[in-house]
Formats: sequence, structure tokens, C-alpha cells
Amino acid sequence: MLKRQFLALLLAGVALPFCSHAADKPTIKIGYVEGWSDSVATTNVAANIIRNKLGYPVEIVPVAAGIMWQGVARGDLDATLSAWLPTTHEAYYSQFKDKVVDVAVNYPGAKIGLIVPDYVAAHSIADLNANKAAFQGRIVGIDAGAGVMKKTEEAIKKYQLDYTLLPSSGTGMAAELARSINSKKSIAVTGWIPHWMFAKWKLRFLDDPQKVYGDAEHVDSVINPGLTAKAPEVVAFFKKFRWKPEEIGKVMLDVENGAKPAAAADSWVKANAAKVNEWTH
Repeated sequence: MLKRQFLALLLAGVALPFCSHAADKPTIKIGYVEGWSDSVATTNVAANIIRNKLGYPVEIVPVAAGIMWQGVARGDLDATLSAWLPTTHEAYYSQFKDKVVDVAVNYPGAKIGLIVPDYVAAHSIADLNANKAAFQGRIVGIDAGAGVMKKTEEAIKKYQLDYTLLPSSGTGMAAELARSINSKKSIAVTGWIPHWMFAKWKLRFLDDPQKVYGDAEHVDSVINPGLTAKAPEVVAFFKKFRWKPEEIGKVMLDVENGAKPAAAADSWVKANAAKVNEWTH
């Protein structure tokens, strides 16, 4: 009896430090842009893995892009996985590059520009004026002030387009695109990849010979320098976390079809255990 009690106390004494250590892990704050489907998908998948595989509490914080960069630089946020470089977030990176650390690319081959359904006649931005009637002389945009909107204003001047850029929102742009595709009408929208709409419809970017929108971009994981000491396991994970169009596309489309972002992320993580294991070991 005494031996059993001694063993029980010994086991309890060994177990308690491990429980205490897990409970003492700091909360990881990750900033993301709420209206960006790729940002939502990537952040929720990463948060799920950090929470359930690495044992850290996670808080994800929806913010505007500029506030996101400022938050990481100041340490109000530990990280963001939504840094579009080198073009879209060029101004933010130039401002904060001495106060943040770009640890890895999490999505290569990102791109911004003008997107059209695959059936339209135009293949280049330079073709738009000749097809003005079909496009009703308009380009459907997203939020005024967004990086892709500023670039589109430049494109209209550079290509001397007789078009009006209509500000909207990510949701509004997608709704306009859906309506046009359903009726087989020509439409040009400001957009980017990765985005769920590429998993749903046959779309393509209009060629940009003047390189207004820049070359292909990448989405990076950017951290506050203090995170390396605060949570080295998380930084090690960020360095390995990198996924493909079909992987992120599955999560984005699930969310667009009505799944909660956390639930879509959880389903993806459970279905891709081998990939997650590569990232966390």
C-alpha cells in the first residue's frame, strides 16, 4: 500500500512540471487581413497547428494591412503570414524592414492584376480599349486604397484606358464576377492569386507587358524579432510552413461555401497529417 502511494506521489511530482510548463507557454498573436481569403485560410491553418501540435495558445487578430505591419514591428503582434512581397506590400516593408524579420515564403507564385473569365476575347490589358463595349468600359475593383487598386489606377494611365475603376469590396467584386460568368458576359476585376475564385471558375490574368503589377510575388511569414526567444518552436514551424495552390484552394473554397474558417482549417489539418508532421518536426 505504501509502495503504491509512493509511486503515485512520484508520478504526480513528475507530471506536474510538464503540465505547468505547457500552461506557461505564451500566447502567440498573429495578424491577418480579414477580407483576404488567402490570409484567412493561411492564418487559421497555422493557428490550428501552433495550438494543437505545438501547444501554444493562439490569438488571431483581424486588421488592415498597414496596421498589421505596424503591429508586428511594434511587437503588438508576434507575426503575420500575409506579407505580399516584393510589390504589393513594398511600401510597408520599406518602412518596417529594420523592425521585423522575414523568416520564409509560405506561398510562392502569388500574383495581383486584372482577372477575366477564360472565355473573354481580351488577352492583354492593352486589348481592353478595343473591347470597351463588351466590358461596359469598367473595371470592378475592391476596397479603395488597396494595393491592387493603386496599381490599377496606374495601369489605366499607363495603358491609356478609357475605363472607369469602380471601388467595391472583395465580396462585392466576387458577386459581380459570379453574375457576369452566369450570363457569359465580359468582365475585368482587380484580383489576386491565391483566391478561392480560381478554385471555382476558369479565370486568367490579362497579360501586363508594361509590368505595372510587377512580376509574380510571394506571400511571406514575417515575425517580430522577439518571437525567436519567446517561442522558438513556432519560428521553426514558420520556416517550414509552405503550401501549394490546391492545398490553400481547398480551405478557401470550403470557407466560401459556408464553413467557418476554424472548422475548414481543422478539417484540412486532420486530412493532411503527413504534411503537418513535416512542418512541425
